[in-house]
Order: sequence, then C-alpha cells, then structure tokens
Amino acid sequence: MKTKIVSKLIIAALALVAFAACKKDDFKGGADHNDGVARPYVIASEGTFSNTTTNALLTAESLDGGSVDMERGLVNDGASYWVFWGDKYLYALSYNQGNAGTTRSYVMNSDYTLSARSAEYAVRRFTTVGIYNSYVMTTSTGDGPKEWADEYGYLPKSILVSLLNVEDETYTTNNTLDEQYLAENFVGNGEYVTLAGIEQVGDKIYSAAVPMGLSQYGVKSGGGRWIREGYEDLVKSEAGGSGSGAYKEGELQWTQYPDECWIAVFDDETLSNKQLIRTDKLSYAAGRHKSQYYQMVWGTESGDVYVFSPSYAKMMSDERQRTTLPAGVVRIKAGDMAFDDSYYVNLEELSDGRSFMRTWYIGDSKFLMLMYDSRFEPGKTMVANQLAIFDAESMAMTYVSGLPATDKISSFGNTPYTEEGKTYIAVTTTDSYPTIYVIDNNSAIATKGLTVMATKVGAVGRMIPLL
Repeated sequence: MKTKIVSKLIIAALALVAFAACKKDDFKGGADHNDGVARPYVIASEGTFSNTTTNALLTAESLDGGSVDMERGLVNDGASYWVFWGDKYLYALSYNQGNAGTTRSYVMNSDYTLSARSAEYAVRRFTTVGIYNSYVMTTSTGDGPKEWADEYGYLPKSILVSLLNVEDETYTTNNTLDEQYLAENFVGNGEYVTLAGIEQVGDKIYSAAVPMGLSQYGVKSGGGRWIREGYEDLVKSEAGGSGSGAYKEGELQWTQYPDECWIAVFDDETLSNKQLIRTDKLSYAAGRHKSQYYQMVWGTESGDVYVFSPSYAKMMSDERQRTTLPAGVVRIKAGDMAFDDSYYVNLEELSDGRSFMRTWYIGDSKFLMLMYDSRFEPGKTMVANQLAIFDAESMAMTYVSGLPATDKISSFGNTPYTEEGKTYIAVTTTDSYPTIYVIDNNSAIATKGLTVMATKVGAVGRMIPLL
C-alpha cells in the first residue's frame, strides 16, 4: 500500500511541475504554435494539474526521441476511443453519456497544426469499433425495436450500428425492423451475441460473434427450449450485478457454449447476407475490459485471416460455463469460408500458461499482444503489463524486451502505430512521464522514444496535411 501511495504522489508531483505555470485557457494549440517544422506525428494526451484534467492533441516531428509538452497542443474534450482513418482523419469517439462529450474529427493543416472539423455527433454507446470503406463503424448490442416485443413485453436483443462517414461528415444509426440486425439466436443456439472487432477483408466485414447467454426474450422463446438440460438454475431469479456485469431477472447470463468460436462475415456495413464460420478449437474470440470487446480478428496482406481467443471463459465461476480450451490462434485462408484445419497454435504453451487482453496486427504476419502477468483462474485479478510479438508464419512468440519494469507500468496506449518495421506504443508508468516506445518488429526489442509531458497518452499515429 505504501508503494502505491508513493507512486501516486510522484505522478501528482510530475503533473504539477509540468503545468504549474499553465492555466487551461493557455492551451490554444493550432496555428498559434506553428514554428515552421514538419510535425506529422499526432499524440492524444491527457494531463491533470491543479485538480483539472485537460486533453490535448500534440504533434511531433519524430517519435524516436526528444520530448513534447501539452502547451503546444490543440485542446479537446478527450475521447473514449481514438481512431485514425488512414492518415487523413482522426476521430475522437465518445459515448455521449453523462459529461463524456461529443464525437468529432480532426485534420492536419498545411503547417502541420491540427484543427477540428465542424461536425459533432452524439454517438450511441458502443462496445467495439473499426473501419469499413469510408466509415468509422461502431456496434453494440441492446434492446431491439419495440414492435418486436414478445407476449411478455420483452424486447429481442439487436445489433446497434453507428456509421460515421469520414468524407461526408455524416452520422447515421440503424433503428429498423431489418432482420439482419437481430442478435437473438444469431448462431442457432438461441443465445444472443455481441460483435467484437470490425475487420475489412476485401469487400467483406469479419467480426467475432461473442455469445452472451439467453436474454429474457431468449429464455421465454419456444417455452424455454433454448435452456440446456441441467442449466435451468442459471436463469436469474432476480436482478443484480453492476456495470457490464449487470443482469435482469429471467436472464441466463453468459454463454452455455464456452468451447466454441464463431466468426460472422457480412457483405457490407448493413450487416447483410451473414455467413458463419465455426471452430471448436477456440473459445470466443474477444478481448474484454469492462464494457469493451476488443478485436481479435485480423486480415493480413495475403488475404488470410487470423483469429485469436484469450479464453476469457476460463474465468467463469460456474464450471458449466467455463471453457476447457487454452488461449490460441487459428486461421481462415484467403477466399475460404471455413477454418484451416492445418493451422492451430496453443498460445498458452508459448507464454507459460498466460493469456492476453489485446492484439494488434503490425504487418508481415506479426501481431503485437498485450499479455497478462499470470494465468487465468476464476475470481483472480490479473494485470496486463507485458507485450509480446507473435509471428504467425513461424508460430513463435517473443516477449518484448527493453520496456520499463512491469511493476512500474500502469497502462499502454489503446492505439499503437506501425511503419517501416517498427511499432510505436505509448507506455505510462508510475514514476515518470508517458513515453512512446519504439519496438523492432523482428527482434521484439523496444527502445525509449518520445517523452510526452502529460499524465496519460491514449493514441499515437501519423497524418498528412489536408488543409
């Protein structure tokens, strides 16, 4: 406990030093701070000083070293999630819940300063995000249209889609009776699903269909025919839980089928013409943190698709809902609509039994993985404080060296950036400013890069001037 208190005091002291002479109004950003230097790299930062939190977008000429401070930044409302659409636009996605603010996008000017585009959007709640053609696309699962209520008044679960058209600066959502949006009985076992990841492969969308159990609507459907024999006692007798673990009376929370993985393939952003691909080599393919379901489905330059499963169902308290399958990865070969039976890697065998929270594709069939510090066990609290690179061609995993000590790492940025065989990711520690670390994708060796004089960094990327 003493260590934690000291660490918090250090962070507070650093923040006060950095911002002692600043007021929130001093952060003007934009062209006021242009010095004629090309600064194509963009960093989404957050700083807390004098009990006030300020968010700012910073620019830098390099990520390989030096430092940048928030005084040069363009002040913004922050974001729940940052998304770079190529190198042209940066979206600050916000839930628009409480005081979370609205979603808007940013461009880089000809003098390498940043400016906000005019449109603002009240984007609905989302649990996963991705890019498809000209859209930044989000989805979540929630109550469907009231016209589909059953005789008890229960609403079926529906996939709620938000589409941000980056060129037209428009925002649309689905709120229709179109059948393709139904999340109920999505894979044929009566359970509803949520989608994890939106990965464009060719003209198609690939996403993991994560089974969530039986909703009130699903429990009642067909007189309870979707409840597995011997699972009747899992139906909740009263409401309870909190946050992402909240449940209603009459639900059967979490899946009855933890030992299978489903991938949904859609024709386009309307989620039309769904095709399903199943394997029993993996549990469901999603990283999880609170309400977020992180992407584990990735297309490569060859057209092959790799699907990762952290096997989160190992954490279930009830043995019937606990998977027996280890964390692993499988492949869908380019052009196929089935898993490649010849390809399977048990990732726990490569990592001393540990699993992972996040994966990111970094090119050349390599993946950056955010690893946990210990094995999954029901009720156990783990910390994701290590990075590894998995080479899908050689089927080898290498832990990243050169990072700060794991007991000093408090978080990693949500959005790393890759170019020329190197991956740049923000690392926040308890005893210093956040730093962009540069990882060699082949050697898995990290070196210290740009220091950001803030308290947190959410994303890093590169943009080209448009204005």
